Amino acid sequence: MKRILGIAVVLGLMGALTVMAQEVKPEKVEVIDLGKDVKLEMVLIPAGKFKMGSPASEVGRRSDEKQHEVTLTKPYYMGKYEVTQEQWEAVMGNNPSVRTKGARLPVTDVSWNDCQEFIKKLNAKTNGGYRLPTEAEWEYACRAGTTTAYFFGNKITPKDANYDDSKIDKPVAVGRYKPNAFGLYDMHGNAGEWCEDRLGDYPFALTDPKGPAEGEYRVVRGGSFYLNESGARSSNQNFFKPSYRLFTFGLRLAKTK
Repeated sequence: MKRILGIAVVLGLMGALTVMAQEVKPEKVEVIDLGKDVKLEMVLIPAGKFKMGSPASEVGRRSDEKQHEVTLTKPYYMGKYEVTQEQWEAVMGNNPSVRTKGARLPVTDVSWNDCQEFIKKLNAKTNGGYRLPTEAEWEYACRAGTTTAYFFGNKITPKDANYDDSKIDKPVAVGRYKPNAFGLYDMHGNAGEWCEDRLGDYPFALTDPKGPAEGEYRVVRGGSFYLNESGARSSNQNFFKPSYRLFTFGLRLAKTK
């Protein structure tokens, strides 16, 4: 197993492209009403550089997490939260989550293909531009300027995220744990998050990378409530066939600025 316009506040970014954790401040949040007072919130992520993958010293790393510097040249929006069941239902008219139901719980039991259909309908319902994040966009947004195994350090405890050792054994409402420096919640644990990319060996590109053009598997990031601490690391990568559904799989949206 591998690897929305509303409130505007000021972003401080010291340095042209390299984002350091202490320099990251909340920027712009875009809020869209999906109907029946269901809101979708997207946070603007600045362009920048970061080291993708993990150092050899990181506990739980795998040999395929080759560390390499990546540059993202354009800002983009990232979901403040994982897509919730009420958001999915507002767009699709159904709730595919099987084991645990709740408006503010992350939607689960969705395949990569299901996510594409959701995005297609969401774009038709709104001004468009929504998509899944690339793997590099996901990791950059998760790290928010940090270089440690998790955005809060090199160790994780049940107070930090919903993962295996939390002993909750199911998803929890989004936003329960502290956000990272970009203002994103639940980047570690809770529900696994499909990315746009196909699985590929690092590095497939060093600037605005996307996965290979061909391949059988799509990438899932972020671990889940079902996976251990290693699975929740910023650099950890899982992969599955795009038709595969699981009670731990969900998604987080990205949007082209």
